[in-house]
Amino acid sequence: MQAIILAAGMGRRLGEFTKDNTKCMVEVNGVKLIDRMLGQLSRLSLTRVVIVVGYKGDGLRRHIGDRYRGKLNIEYVENPVYDRTNNIYSLWLAKDKLREDDTLLLESDLIFSDRILGMIVNDSHPNIALVAKYETWMDGTMVRIDSDGNILNFIPKKAFRFEDTGDYYKTVNIYKFSRSFSSEKYIPFMDAYCHALGNNEYYEQVLRVITLLDNSNLKALPVEKEKWYEIDDVQDLDIAEAMFAEDEEMLRRYNFRYGGHWRFPKMLDFCYLVNPYFPDAQMKAEMKANFDTLLTEYPSGMYVNSLLAGRYFGIRQEYAVPGNGAAELIKILMEGGGGKTGVVYPTFEEYPNRLPRESIVPFMACGPDLSYTADDLMAFFGDKGIGRLLLVNPDNPSGNFIPVDDVMRLCRWCGERSIQLVVDESFVDFSIGFERNTLLRNDVLEANPWLVVVKSISKSYGVPGLRLGVLASSDAELVSRARKSVSIWNINSFAEFYMQIFSKYRQAYVSACHKFIAERERFFGRLQGIPWLRVLPSQANYFCCEVTGKYTSHELARVLLSRFNIMIKDCNTKTGLEQRNFVRISVRDASDNDRLVDALSQL
Repeated sequence: MQAIILAAGMGRRLGEFTKDNTKCMVEVNGVKLIDRMLGQLSRLSLTRVVIVVGYKGDGLRRHIGDRYRGKLNIEYVENPVYDRTNNIYSLWLAKDKLREDDTLLLESDLIFSDRILGMIVNDSHPNIALVAKYETWMDGTMVRIDSDGNILNFIPKKAFRFEDTGDYYKTVNIYKFSRSFSSEKYIPFMDAYCHALGNNEYYEQVLRVITLLDNSNLKALPVEKEKWYEIDDVQDLDIAEAMFAEDEEMLRRYNFRYGGHWRFPKMLDFCYLVNPYFPDAQMKAEMKANFDTLLTEYPSGMYVNSLLAGRYFGIRQEYAVPGNGAAELIKILMEGGGGKTGVVYPTFEEYPNRLPRESIVPFMACGPDLSYTADDLMAFFGDKGIGRLLLVNPDNPSGNFIPVDDVMRLCRWCGERSIQLVVDESFVDFSIGFERNTLLRNDVLEANPWLVVVKSISKSYGVPGLRLGVLASSDAELVSRARKSVSIWNINSFAEFYMQIFSKYRQAYVSACHKFIAERERFFGRLQGIPWLRVLPSQANYFCCEVTGKYTSHELARVLLSRFNIMIKDCNTKTGLEQRNFVRISVRDASDNDRLVDALSQL
């Protein structure tokens, strides 16, 4: 068996990375694509490797040099018109080589796990296309396959239909062709195709013709969970570097992204916090049905969106400030006040990060369960001269929850001392009896003008991509300042429409929260079965867990990501939890939660 690598293209979309080099000379985590690929091929028993070169081909030849002497017999084919042709012509130039042996055909802009080549070489079928189940990041040629793995047809870009993606597989651009298939079918069809349509085409189109006209016996071999990526532009390069980083570097790169994990569909994210049971299918369908209008129309300004936010939470419009996520409102709120701020640690650090360090008066929840009460806060802050007190309730990451009656006692205590009380209740709808636990009520806000309530709509409502949050207060001056501080269109049309239609789905939301609470209790029991994990009680959509043996918290986060593609939050970076070996694990649906427990059990 031989291998043919197509490496003639210019890779224009990679910009500066391919200004002086062909695409396969681009480095991923310090290793050039061509070196990684040739190293993987050198572990196979190949008669030769044929590389079709074009753009910056001399530089590629010089780089490879003799470094694989004794491991690979490398030959070259030149495409002198690489700038006017596509990969069908590069393969056509190598057709005489293709006739001479069974062939692995690879494109040079690929990065893939070491096991992938063994999968295709060791498979008993002589003619195979490696494929992967369609995911949103994929572009290019798709195929449909039957239950026996036969490729029924190739789907070119112009025939792609998003409504059919459930049936699609993406070609990985690694093929195995038998010598007879190449000689008797592929090359004759390729000759005819180039003669009829020219050389500015793609070799997969020949395979499409063969599958339509002939019993090609071309099988699809799904790569399943094996990692691979095709690098066409700078974002592809960034994603590939995260996917194929070594353990420690992989963890750093994923954490550095602060989200966007939908670009890594095989990863299971127990780090970021949402409601797995809302929105329901009907609400999503209504959003989708209005996609075209929402995409092409301007959203409303603050007047309309504050009206919608007030209706959403059942409070007066003049008390509500909708934000582009709670983060926008936190920035405005924290940067707008003077004096000292009491902060309960550990906490959601977006708040204290917006404050001058010298203005923070810290309360450390140092007990084994990281728990504290309203009385603890009043006793500690009573003589500290603070002008503002921050309470995240339930707290993040501990899950500690102060009952609403005790929060109101704390609120009255703050009022007597002219202390502004900021209560972030982003997770309150995950608490038992959540319908009675919110402070987003007109009577509460009116009676306590020193009270400011912040709530993220991302968390319990399961829509982090919409970037919605609300600040509520009867302090007219604060509300006015906050509204003037945001941009004129801080809420996009999708988020506005979501608030508009939410009332129709309110009961579905309540049901989703009850379903979540039941699953949290089940998950709590399963996590307690891990002997080296101490799980703290929680009223939020996550558990704070102490890693008591076997691993440090950092090691556990690293191992879960590298071995199981599961991401959790290492809390060692949080103030008050340094070197205490705590992790935070979000609560997802039952299937995902069981997958995590199974991984922990294997460890």
